[in-house]
Amino acid sequence: MLQVERVRRLAHALPECTERLSHGSPSFFIKGKTTFVMFLDDHHDDGILGIWCAAPPGDQQARIAEDPDRFFRPPYVGGRGWLGVRLDRPVNDDELEEIVTEAWRTVAPKKLLATFDAATAH
Repeated sequence: MLQVERVRRLAHALPECTERLSHGSPSFFIKGKTTFVMFLDDHHDDGILGIWCAAPPGDQQARIAEDPDRFFRPPYVGGRGWLGVRLDRPVNDDELEEIVTEAWRTVAPKKLLATFDAATAH
């Protein structure tokens, strides 16, 4: 499966996810407004196949410290705590699902998040 298809499958499994190109890259939004994941392939010739995604406070620094070969501070959005994840390195499906879901949770409106949490509490 292509990496973009992996990301697309996981993002679209989340409530109110929409997709459109943003700055030429497949990007995933909540209700068409708030970006939570961007898929990038060799962005400005950086040689990276991966995602940039919203991340909970402190997650960016912790993941980069843990594994700087797979995680990075992306340009433009890294200063806001977003996380870069290399998909040209091994990332298993469970880990990628956790990262994409946490990205969604980080920016989801409180009411939507509460509904999601109630539905997945079982």
